[in-house]
Amino acid sequence: QVQLVESGGGLVQAGGSLRLSCAASRRIWTLNAIGWYRQAPGKQRELVASVTSSGSTNYADSVKGRFTISRDSTKNAVNLQMNSMKPEDTAVYYCNAVDRTPSGRFEYWGQGTQVTVSS
Repeated sequence: QVQLVESGGGLVQAGGSLRLSCAASRRIWTLNAIGWYRQAPGKQRELVASVTSSGSTNYADSVKGRFTISRDSTKNAVNLQMNSMKPEDTAVYYCNAVDRTPSGRFEYWGQGTQVTVSS
């Protein structure tokens, strides 16, 4: 089992910045991948950014060049720095972790944190 706790959401004006943090109950480098998804009202949940245990990162095209995902091994946390934010970034952001074990693939989610970007 992995517990994920997000923090850092809030309200920001367009062009501003926010930093999200996700604290994991396990050492993050033991997880296959950890990252962020988001879900806007009426839309499907989508990948924002993720990082694998080897350090490879993946970003949605819509956030490339604006968002940066990073790991903080000392705090067992993964951060999402969001710059040059746009109203279309408004969504509930969820931390996600993937763990592959001999018993199978397991996926874990945080409770979500609201991010609102005003125009």
